[in-house]
Amino acid sequence: MTTMAERPRTTAFSELGRRINEAGLLRRQPRYYAVRLSLVAGALVLGWSAFFLIGASWWTLAVAAFLAVVFAQTALVAHDLAHRQVFRTNKPSSRAGLIAGNLAIGMSYGYWMEKHTKHHANPNHDDLDPDVGPGVLAWSPENARGFIGRYQAYLFFPLLTLLGLSLKRDSIRWINEKKKPLEAALLGVHLITYVGALVMVLSPLQALAFLVVHQAIFGVYLGMTFAPNHKGMPHPTGDEDFLRKQVLTSRNVRGGRFVDVALGGLNYQIEHHLFPGMPTPNLRRAQPIVQQYCAEIGVPYEMTSLTDSYRQALRHLHDVGADLRASS
Repeated sequence: MTTMAERPRTTAFSELGRRINEAGLLRRQPRYYAVRLSLVAGALVLGWSAFFLIGASWWTLAVAAFLAVVFAQTALVAHDLAHRQVFRTNKPSSRAGLIAGNLAIGMSYGYWMEKHTKHHANPNHDDLDPDVGPGVLAWSPENARGFIGRYQAYLFFPLLTLLGLSLKRDSIRWINEKKKPLEAALLGVHLITYVGALVMVLSPLQALAFLVVHQAIFGVYLGMTFAPNHKGMPHPTGDEDFLRKQVLTSRNVRGGRFVDVALGGLNYQIEHHLFPGMPTPNLRRAQPIVQQYCAEIGVPYEMTSLTDSYRQALRHLHDVGADLRASS
């Protein structure tokens, strides 16, 4: 039975949800997404058209950089599709997600959705959040290993250059394990078309340079959209209620419209984690409501600049490797 002392913690989210609903911030924004999806799709067509028009020239490296940014923006669209921010039901969301993820950028939509769902359920949990589990980078001292663990703060951005290729590798493994023929076919079309275009249009050296520039910038940009959100924030104990579990592990990033577009709305990470189905353009309006409510109930609300968010994440990585450096 819930005691009087526990009741404010268990009902905290209900009151916040009431305020958000009254403000109409969970309503769909079809015009916004029609414009956003059209712009991203148009940018993809523009980028690949420029690639073929320019042809075998080193100027295609500029196209590679442009397409890297567009690929990251496409991944952010796939993120919103996975949260059903664009369409109300699962079928159109999944279809559009497969096109944006598997076909357009070569990342399994199903793999990413499964991984991201676990993250939302238990953000920053050492055992349950795959984003902080054991990997190349260690977010807790017990997972830190070897040379990378010692100097991972310095290696963070260089390692992000491999993120795009890592996601493709993990996508292929997941598809093979889960036996997803449609995802496999769409991902195969992307990979064959992508590699085929480079081989047919560019010289071998130009093709290699295009691949490196495109995948490196894509990985860095994509990693930089997610790194400010939770890295360096507290890890939950499992005793927190839903509101505290989401707010205490998340960090918002201040900024204007440019930051909103560059990070795809993920700069409002607290609001996104509390209301993952909320359309991106509504997050800015929800932010002061959530911040004021957290102040009322005494829950810390973290918001900082973009540069400071990276500084905090890098400081945390550096601290995690302290014991390794001391023993070397």
